[in-house]
Amino acid sequence: MTVDPSVRQAMLDAIPRLRAFAISLSGNITYADDLVQGALLRGLENLDKFQPGTSMQAWLFTILRNQFYTDMRRHRREVEDADGAMAERLAVMPEQSARLDFSDMLAALAQLSIEQREALVLVAAEDMSYEEAAQICGTNLGTIKSRINRARTRLAELLDLVSDEDIGPDRLVRATLLMHASMSRPLRQRFCKLVQTVVC
Repeated sequence: MTVDPSVRQAMLDAIPRLRAFAISLSGNITYADDLVQGALLRGLENLDKFQPGTSMQAWLFTILRNQFYTDMRRHRREVEDADGAMAERLAVMPEQSARLDFSDMLAALAQLSIEQREALVLVAAEDMSYEEAAQICGTNLGTIKSRINRARTRLAELLDLVSDEDIGPDRLVRATLLMHASMSRPLRQRFCKLVQTVVC
């Protein structure tokens, strides 16, 4: 199969965001990588169904999302690690307060319904428009806006956020972070954007 170079590049460019979306849905990096690989393979297999002029990223997000839900339905009755022994071995205490904040955010995100979580992540973390998120989720614009509003409200409750000052580190840690602003900047920007949308 010969793939047009521009289509190939569009698929490659989508991989980081696909991976971030898959991780936010599944909470498991290994499974997320499998979802991304599966979405790319299905995309290549069904490339004739892709409509030129539309967003390759949105198309791949839809494929990934559909596969995630198919897997969820298939594995709904499976129980892994029923006694919690594996979970106890994997628990690691965070070393910094920023990591604690990030862990709190991930835990709060995990408590949202999948529909609310995916809508919030697509718009706030992946910087997609409401229209693109509605297309990926297969729903209308009003439903996406409602899901995001409910998700933000619920996250603020779960994280006990009242104002912008409740987000992130204290003043001393902020001053230290300014000295190291160039380190891991894309991840920090995405996290801060996601957190700020909760309070606004």
